[in-house]
Amino acid sequence: MARHALGTLARMGDPTGFDASAFYLWGEALRMMDRCEEALVPLEQAAEAEPENIQVRLALGWCYKRTGQLGLAIESLETALAAKPAEALLHYNLACYWSLAGDKQRCLRYLSRSLALDPAYRRLIEEESDFDPIRSDPEFQALCEGLESNK
Repeated sequence: MARHALGTLARMGDPTGFDASAFYLWGEALRMMDRCEEALVPLEQAAEAEPENIQVRLALGWCYKRTGQLGLAIESLETALAAKPAEALLHYNLACYWSLAGDKQRCLRYLSRSLALDPAYRRLIEEESDFDPIRSDPEFQALCEGLESNK
């Protein structure tokens, strides 16, 4: 599917005429093919055209994280959160990123908010390797134990 999308975009001609949707499709296709470094260029162009598009911001965050640019991943999701503060996925991903960045308090704050907005995210925590840096932390464990008792 991703290769098909890239082929279709190539037939459209010069990408300087692409709109935000075409840039997003291009970036998503590359991201799905694990070509995150390449995906950043069209995704950044899509974000420039539509700064509050949370799908673009999530894709950017994903690629920034996987290219070792955690600060930019956080910044991208924070921008999205300003546009859509009740989106649980944004809070959850920010919790992951802040865990990796070593900021336990921000991680716990975002994780708690994510679960308040959508308790279904609790099922992802145990398998989420992004939480490994704080998994043994008593506050993290207390939050997770509180989740277990609410199941």
